[in-house]
This record gives sequence, C-alpha cells and structure tokens, in this order.
Amino acid sequence: MARFRYRMQSILNIKEKLEEQAKMEFAAARMHLDEEEEKLQVLFDRKESYENKGRELRKSSLKVPDILENRDAIAVMDEFIFLQKRQVKLAEDELEAARLKLQLARQETRTQERLREKAFEVFIHEENVKEAKEVDELTSYTHGRK
Repeated sequence: MARFRYRMQSILNIKEKLEEQAKMEFAAARMHLDEEEEKLQVLFDRKESYENKGRELRKSSLKVPDILENRDAIAVMDEFIFLQKRQVKLAEDELEAARLKLQLARQETRTQERLREKAFEVFIHEENVKEAKEVDELTSYTHGRK
C-alpha cells in the first residue's frame, strides 16, 4: 500500500504554529487584564480604607487638617481609579483583539485539517480502487490459467 502524503502539510503546520502563537498572545492578554483588574481592586480597597478613616476622624475628633488631608487622599484615589479603569478598558480591548485573532487562527487550522481529511479519504478511495483492480486482474489471470 502506498503512503499518504498531504501535499499542503507545510501550510497546515504553519497554521498550527500560528494558532499556538495566537493562544500564547491570548493568554498574555488575559494575564495583563487580570493584572490591571487586580490593580483597580487594590485602588478601590485603598479608597475604602481612606473613607473608613475619614468617618472615624469625623466621629472622634474634629481635626480639620486631618479631615482635609483625608478628603484630598480620597480625591486622588478617585483620579487613580479613573485612570486605572481606562487601563482596564484598554486591556479588555487588547484581550478581545487577541480572542478574535485566535478564533480566526483556529478556523484556518480547522479548514486545513478538513482539507487534509478529505484528501486522505480520496487517497483511501483510490487505494481501494487500485486494490480491487489488482484483485480482479489476479482473479482473471488465475481463472484464465485454468
């Protein structure tokens, strides 16, 4: 039996490598988004602690400079949170772009794999036809010899 050789195997290999690369880029984008979300959460926690400290300052004693400093710290945290939300949005956009790239790479790889499977099916069919022809020839030769 002849050996199956897919003539576009190099293209399939390239598509598989591109898919792996897209997977790596997607994973990196996911990690970047997770880091940015974690930074945002840290900022929210810090702001909450400043707000709690401000409530305590207003309850216990009325030290105006401390209260003003606390209010300023909360305002700065609001600004940091606003900026970090923009960073999270950028990371989300980056992740979406990586997801689309990965989806396209997977689709192209699957297409090449289907083409390979169809080529293999054609090869098997041709081999079966050849084998049947050889059996027929052998049978007619054996029958004709008698």
